Amino acid sequence: MSVLDELIAERGFLVIDGAMGTELFSRGLPAGEAPERWNLDEPERVRDVHRAYIEAGSDIVLTNTFGGTRFRLALHSLDDRVFEINEAAARNARVAADAAPRRVLVAGSMGPSGELIAPLGSLEPADAQAGFAEQARGLDAGGADILWIETMSSLEEVEAAVRGAQEVSELPITVTFSFDTAGRTMMGVTGALAAERLVDLGVSAIGANCGSNLSDTEAALAEIRAAAPGVPVISKANAGIPEWHGAELAYSGTPEVMAAHAHRVRSCGIDIIGGCCGNGPSHIAAIRGVLDGTLDVPDIEAPPVPDRPTSDGGARRPRRGGRRAGRA
Repeated sequence: MSVLDELIAERGFLVIDGAMGTELFSRGLPAGEAPERWNLDEPERVRDVHRAYIEAGSDIVLTNTFGGTRFRLALHSLDDRVFEINEAAARNARVAADAAPRRVLVAGSMGPSGELIAPLGSLEPADAQAGFAEQARGLDAGGADILWIETMSSLEEVEAAVRGAQEVSELPITVTFSFDTAGRTMMGVTGALAAERLVDLGVSAIGANCGSNLSDTEAALAEIRAAAPGVPVISKANAGIPEWHGAELAYSGTPEVMAAHAHRVRSCGIDIIGGCCGNGPSHIAAIRGVLDGTLDVPDIEAPPVPDRPTSDGGARRPRRGGRRAGRA
């Protein structure tokens, strides 16, 4: 039994944190700078984000390493510091988690490479696997409890990430995909297909994060739950839809909207629930309160489920079922 299974068995369900990027920007991260650099340069500010989510009720916090592979760090001339950055990030989260009055798990965030895997792109599967292994090694050394592969669209990239992580670490691995229009990822992966492939890879939990809207996320979660009945399912959805208010980008999903979403997905058997882009500590506190029963479930209707194309060109309406989440 993995550490994740143990904690779910103990608590019934787990609450995970919200976005990292927007919280760092609110603490002074300059636009255009790599958030991952702050693991080394501003560790206390990164720890402050983790502490805020723990105080809001998170049982799991994700490290500040979404762009922590050599592929993404190269954009900031940091690709020679992959191990150092990821190790420091895991230690920052570990400091905050270990100071909590209850057990809090540290999940090592591993986001997409930003490249297409060959033959669609120029990144060879072996190189992708090596890049993810390099990141996983640093996260493991820094004290992560879980390796958390997130916001994925391609099964080929997921396989490279999982294989790379398994090559260098014995930590449990989770994977979440980002489901967009018609309940599929950008590369056409459905929730059912994702679950089937990931069960074969031996991951510890499967789910959805980010995504374009709550309804498609919830539909994909229902597919995952049905296709992988014995595996914990993760929901880490965006806080609604991003909207421009003058020069500011804001998300439409209030804490109440996300708490209602959390109640729906938990009712459908989703085990790990939090938020992705646009979710801050207030969203997580609302999710925690509703799931614990200390806050009333907001009187907010579930979003309508859009028609989704079937393989024969028709359309069907999927069951509504929960889960999904993010980082910005």
